[in-house]
Amino acid sequence: MMIYGLQTCAICQKAHKALEAKGMDVSFRDVRAEPLSEAELSELIEEFGDRLVDRKSNDYRALNNWLKNSEAEVQIAAQPKVMARPVIRDGHKFFLGWDETVQEALLTD
Repeated sequence: MMIYGLQTCAICQKAHKALEAKGMDVSFRDVRAEPLSEAELSELIEEFGDRLVDRKSNDYRALNNWLKNSEAEVQIAAQPKVMARPVIRDGHKFFLGWDETVQEALLTD
């Protein structure tokens, strides 16, 4: 299982700890330190579309108008911190965020 997020993101850390506590083998990838490849980003955009960009974040609001009007791939490539997080990959399944639905899907036996 892979978590894509930011090392400094409290929700990402919470998800990582909960999954490891459940005995799962979890890797973490900080998308700022190790940006997503074009292929990885395309795969996530195909799965989540525009929901992959956190438009409520200060980082999104700080983007220039050209970037705000660009495609999600361009926004995330230019500023990885605008990616909604965490993104969790469990084999061929993807999950976005760490809400009750995601927790139930991943933590329930």
